[in-house]
Amino acid sequence: MSNAFTYKGVDGTEIHARSWVSVQNPKAIVQIAHGMAEHMGRYDAFAQFLNDQQIIVYGNDHRGHGKTGEAANSIGYFADKDGFETVMEDLYQLTTIIQEKHPNIPIILFGHSMGSFLSRRYVQKYGDVLTGLILSGTGGDPGFIGKVGKYLAKREIKKVGAQTASEKLNKLTFGNYNKKFNPAQTDFDWLTRDRKEIDNYINDPFCGFVCSTGFFYDLLDGLEVIHRMENRKRTPIDLPIFLIAGDKDPVGNYGKGVKEVYKGFQRIGITDITYKLYPGARHEILNELNREEVMKDILEWILIHINRD
Repeated sequence: MSNAFTYKGVDGTEIHARSWVSVQNPKAIVQIAHGMAEHMGRYDAFAQFLNDQQIIVYGNDHRGHGKTGEAANSIGYFADKDGFETVMEDLYQLTTIIQEKHPNIPIILFGHSMGSFLSRRYVQKYGDVLTGLILSGTGGDPGFIGKVGKYLAKREIKKVGAQTASEKLNKLTFGNYNKKFNPAQTDFDWLTRDRKEIDNYINDPFCGFVCSTGFFYDLLDGLEVIHRMENRKRTPIDLPIFLIAGDKDPVGNYGKGVKEVYKGFQRIGITDITYKLYPGARHEILNELNREEVMKDILEWILIHINRD
């Protein structure tokens, strides 16, 4: 059972969060940064699994998402200024709350998809507070295409306003994701092979919405920021990192992008870094047919890294 609570973001915005804390003698804490167009409620099964292994779980609904977005009437929109950075700061704000409530317990940050990009920015600023970083469904540097997208987003903002949902940018971003899964039965076949999970996603009012022009600008800007060499070098080189993804995940370019991220971390001197690509699995590996294998791998990695001393 999760407990719902709220806290204030850096600018006073009310951030909605959940905790799964019914754990005797906790060994570790996993803080989750969820993906785009979803919310923390979808991580209940994963959190319960970790609780059973004496691991506490926390996570917040990002701005523009879930209960946070609903309360602010801002679904699909981050913030008026520095959206990506502000959402990342919300994550750190939650970490400080966790540290106050559970001092001296190791914290692992788990970021999925968009949450993995936010987590990569987080460790560039606050990596020293963490015992480890797990990145699920992450991707490489979009490079020139990202710059073009940012320019188009800027143009759309001028045309229709920053808070308007953008079908055009949504199509540009996700339009090709189903290509390898034809004939696709839904727009979201790229998420998982599990039909039931796709139905759950489609029927969830907090999932699959079209984000705003401002959101797309912020996300592409954030991707540019996290890939700058001077920022990448700020990641603590002794931070253990575990990359996990499906080898049929279009976000990670079917494994190529994940390997690119892995090599990028190696280049800045990180030595404790591993990756695992799951054959046949798509984007949401925690909702995949082999989710039990994935969760066991995550648990094993956590236990190794909290018991090192």
